[in-house]
Amino acid sequence: MAHRIGRRKNVKKGFQFTLMVVGASGLGRTTFINTLCDADVVPKRESDEPDMAHVEEGIKIKPYTVELDEDGVKISLTVVDTPGFGDMIDNEYCFQEILGYLERQYDDILSEESRIKRNPRFRDNRVHALLYFITPTGHSLREIDIELMKRLSPRINVIPVIGKADTFTPFELAEFKKRVMEDIEHHNIPIYNFPFDPEEDDEETVEENSELRSLLPFAMIGCEEEIMVNGRKVRGRQYPWGIVEVDNTQHCDFAKLRFALLSSHLQDLKEITHDYLYENYRTEKLSRSAENLSD
Repeated sequence: MAHRIGRRKNVKKGFQFTLMVVGASGLGRTTFINTLCDADVVPKRESDEPDMAHVEEGIKIKPYTVELDEDGVKISLTVVDTPGFGDMIDNEYCFQEILGYLERQYDDILSEESRIKRNPRFRDNRVHALLYFITPTGHSLREIDIELMKRLSPRINVIPVIGKADTFTPFELAEFKKRVMEDIEHHNIPIYNFPFDPEEDDEETVEENSELRSLLPFAMIGCEEEIMVNGRKVRGRQYPWGIVEVDNTQHCDFAKLRFALLSSHLQDLKEITHDYLYENYRTEKLSRSAENLSD
């Protein structure tokens, strides 16, 4: 299951990749998506009441597709945003909506595979990874965090991230990361942890995946504005105590996560989605159908 560095199948043709972003309102999802794509992909919400601008009326699932060029490799990236998640008192509907969306994409593939004559224009919309934005409480995971990751991990590669990580000092961030990972282990949540096999994989793969695993959950700081730092333009925020640069790996994990998603681990995330997550869903669904026929 460990990824292979430099696997560049279909480089000329390019890649198709789908990423879902989930998290409570106000954690910087929109800014993150636009920063990731380096474009205004998701429009910012406008409201007559600024204090209520972050509040959504129930969850909505909105896919946006953008064409990227990563070092000469074309990537058709679809980002599925989920505004309204976590804003209700009872979030059961949110869980069902997200899970239903993921499973509908699997059902479409299952249906296409069953056709005698395949549709050459069929688009595979399976979601390959889910970034779950954790609220930077400084304490531990909330019940909604545990429930969502537990429910969705059998269907998708879940990668936890901390939204608005610049609200922490470096020490506070390290402590919060540690507590989050202890909670994930305690509740047996099978997140995507950059798997590797020390006996099978080469040294470079083991080293790279070990480093990425050690960064979980990734600390995110999103910012679309540019500021001047030592005569150069950088994406970042100016605070009274200093400057935070989005693409500086000393300040946050954005650059390393972006490279993993859109380059080094893109193929591994796609393979796990097809070979394990989809196959498990397919087996479950066909087994249920067989049981219903025999009843």
